[in-house]
Amino acid sequence: MRSFAEAWPDPEFVQQVAAQIPWFHNCVILDKLTQPADREWYIQKTIANGWSRNVLVHQIENRLINREGKGVTNFSATLPQEQSDLALQTMKDPYIFDFLQMGEKIRETELERGLIEHIREFLLELGLGFAFVGNQYHLEVADQDYYLDLLFYHLKLRSYVVIDLKVGDFIPEYAGKMNFYLSAVDDLLAHPSDNPSIGIVLCKAKNRVIAEYALRDMARPIGVAGYTLTSSLPREMSGRLPTVDELEEELGEHEEHSA
Repeated sequence: MRSFAEAWPDPEFVQQVAAQIPWFHNCVILDKLTQPADREWYIQKTIANGWSRNVLVHQIENRLINREGKGVTNFSATLPQEQSDLALQTMKDPYIFDFLQMGEKIRETELERGLIEHIREFLLELGLGFAFVGNQYHLEVADQDYYLDLLFYHLKLRSYVVIDLKVGDFIPEYAGKMNFYLSAVDDLLAHPSDNPSIGIVLCKAKNRVIAEYALRDMARPIGVAGYTLTSSLPREMSGRLPTVDELEEELGEHEEHSA
């Protein structure tokens, strides 16, 4: 209580902002954050998104404040300002898929499958407003078949969001492909009242200058961002699990006792 009073000496702020989240949420924020601006940012996000305490801890530990609104986009040139600002807020860089245990050498189909299998965690990382429509979503254009890796609808933006997954570095050709997808989605799927569809190219890595050049003259709103995976056990877990040799030894002893 003393820490709370010292952190928020303004009674008006306490009543209008801090009092809108549960007490233990406030305790988490006071314990894990030191800067008043950061604390207020996470309080506002908790109110807006209805985060549980565990989700709040997750977002703080994954440094959401440093990732939100990042990435390379052409939103300001392709969307009205109000929608551009909101679309930019939906972008992160990098996206953190720490719920996936995958090695460095993975295929795009494996990454996609992992995200679908953990769709709840994936939606949490994407942020508020995303509704999952489908994966490998089929589009037919001029009697040819095309498949979107991941298709979402954003309830606040009132637009479709196409996500293209790449396990390598970003190359300019990806922007042209996404521009084609968005044109097709706007024509074939979007309702006349929908806003322009948005594309997000998720790559293992990107060169910012190359991404900016690739998006500069694109007609459709596209963002490029990176992602990180968990490829090994957390440090605190290492040493707690048995090795393969230990498992085999224990299984061998179990078989001897059974015999």
